[in-house]
Amino acid sequence: MPRHQETLGRRGFLGLAGVAGLGGAGVLAGCSGSGQTGQLIRSDLDLPEPFTVPLPIAPVLQPVSTSGGVDRYRLEARAADVELLPGVRTPMLTYGGGFPGPTLETRRGRPVVVEHVNSLPVPMVVHLHGGVVPAESDGFPTDLVLPVAGAARARPTSHAHAASHDDPQAVVTTGRREYAYPGDQPAALLWYHDHRMDFTGPMVYRGLAGMHVVRDDVEDALPLPRGDRELLLMLSDKAFDADGELVYPSLDPTLTTTPGVEDFAMEGVLGDVVLVNGAPWPVAEVDAARHRLRFLNGSNARRYRLRLDPAPPSGPGFVQIGSDAGLLEAPLEVDQLTLAPAERVDVLLDLGAYPVGSEVTVVNDLGSGSTSRVMRFRVVRAASDDTRVPERLAEVEQLDPTEATILRTFRFTRGDVGGHSGWTINGAPFDPVRMDARIRSGEVERWRFVSDAHHPVHVHLAHFQVVGRGSGGLTPADAGWKDTVDVRPGEVVEVLLRFPDLPGRYVMHCHNLEHEDMKMMSAFEVL
Repeated sequence: MPRHQETLGRRGFLGLAGVAGLGGAGVLAGCSGSGQTGQLIRSDLDLPEPFTVPLPIAPVLQPVSTSGGVDRYRLEARAADVELLPGVRTPMLTYGGGFPGPTLETRRGRPVVVEHVNSLPVPMVVHLHGGVVPAESDGFPTDLVLPVAGAARARPTSHAHAASHDDPQAVVTTGRREYAYPGDQPAALLWYHDHRMDFTGPMVYRGLAGMHVVRDDVEDALPLPRGDRELLLMLSDKAFDADGELVYPSLDPTLTTTPGVEDFAMEGVLGDVVLVNGAPWPVAEVDAARHRLRFLNGSNARRYRLRLDPAPPSGPGFVQIGSDAGLLEAPLEVDQLTLAPAERVDVLLDLGAYPVGSEVTVVNDLGSGSTSRVMRFRVVRAASDDTRVPERLAEVEQLDPTEATILRTFRFTRGDVGGHSGWTINGAPFDPVRMDARIRSGEVERWRFVSDAHHPVHVHLAHFQVVGRGSGGLTPADAGWKDTVDVRPGEVVEVLLRFPDLPGRYVMHCHNLEHEDMKMMSAFEVL
């Protein structure tokens, strides 16, 4: 039996009390009271004044075909100069020439095929984060899409990473690849991003990320804000050099040979410029009405704790109606939102509670200086509003813990990777050939995550429910069905999950992307 797996009785379960498992390991340097695991990199140019750039909205990608009951899209990844800071062109790797990439809006029950074309100078892999998709379309890290003819196709060759690319099951294509998404999942905000082995961090940091919204009849029946009053908001943080280029401490800036970052940044890369939909500290002019805000933390390593300043004159700051994988059963009133990398939260904000002319700032209590501010709403006009907060949102199945007969424990810690300091799961660096678990679809399992630092843990394919968190108990961020959970330093988190009948190879990993690239990932097989 694998060392991370135990058999549980149907009635008696191991609790969280007394499970340290860290051997005395404590908070790492850089993991202090700031609430971050990472190294701040400062920009070397004049930055714009906050709340002077209008909030951009990513364009919605239109299908190239809807015949046969399948919605087909085509999206090209290419290098482009993008205006993130006003008047400054920043070279980026993009989906479709912009950042974020275009938003896909799809519907439950409508299969989707996305043809991704690689016009980049480096290989890529595409992962639909939160998608319930077959293994061949999940974006396994070695399933490379090589560049179109004439572009560089080098593989990493140092730090013992080359051997781990010798994956006989890898499916490698040249120029393009079709990713098929069944669309059989509830309405939710997903996102797509690069997932190339060893290079996910710099690829995403340089721009390879976009949002994907699934709609369904349950959501449509609710009296929620729509149209201009539903805002999809991707948070990210960057640092810029004097010429406006992104600063990222890659050992190989060409992303073709040596993976990883310089030693000082191995805990994670934090920028000093907060972007929302690619704009620095933007401002949105809005109606005095209820709005639906759908936040995505698309940062490599930064965590956010969002709060309104000033708080509403009456009522809660936010009403949470959804999390990673869709709607909650009932709304939650919260005054702050904590988001680890890759987490999403779906909230209602009643801007009608503020007088016309008010300015409402979204602040980040886990930031300081320039990173303590995120964006601002400017209430500019009175408006009618026929929306309301429903008492019930959706039917949410609760997994039965008595059905979980398998417990798997995964320890996320710093460790040795090929003679270098890196990040490991259960003491082992990622190997795409080694299957660390073989899981039967349809069966409920209990997984335990143990951490030494901040590790946002993402499980591919299976959504899960958080059922235990250290001694402090669950938080609103743990509500509903999740695909990523924030495991804090020295903490133990337990989740219940059940994998759908989509056999094949998948991965679980830390979504601090520097940790992921430095081998904090584990492959498993669904049977």
